Amino acid sequence: MVSTDLRYPIGEFTLPGKLETGARSRAINEVADLPSMLRAAVMELSDEQLDTPYRANGWTPRQVVHHLPDSHMNSYVRLKLALTEDTPTIRTYDEALWAMLPDAAAPIGSSLGLLDRLHERWVFLWRSLSKRDWDRRLRHPDLGEMRVDELLAFYAWHGRHHVAHITELRRRKRW
Repeated sequence: MVSTDLRYPIGEFTLPGKLETGARSRAINEVADLPSMLRAAVMELSDEQLDTPYRANGWTPRQVVHHLPDSHMNSYVRLKLALTEDTPTIRTYDEALWAMLPDAAAPIGSSLGLLDRLHERWVFLWRSLSKRDWDRRLRHPDLGEMRVDELLAFYAWHGRHHVAHITELRRRKRW
């Protein structure tokens, strides 16, 4: 689905309810596929193109590439906390400020490599969860309590969402 709202090119995230085995497998596969999808989305973009915002007051593809491992590293830790503690309250961070730090202007290769390695570990962990693990919970200060399967659903969407920012920019600009 393509949205006309440039902030949400695949639509806003909606919780799908408890994920059954097939839906979990599809979501894990989407998380596994993200690094290659992101590489394809930024392939052969020039520095000028990487530094072009995908919408007015939006991030650039370069910032999106750096944001994904930042965000997914935080989620990886959140998952591990949920699996090892009783309904931990996770810590949030200001994504917009992180996207303005000096490393958000770095070449994208290091973040693409980091995403590759992180997703190898993350997907291994997702695929190893027991039936009981999927019902474990964490508490997000802004979103409230959520199950591990909801965390998976969100991050499967999150990857597609940000890849679409780049691919839709490329489509609009005819790159």
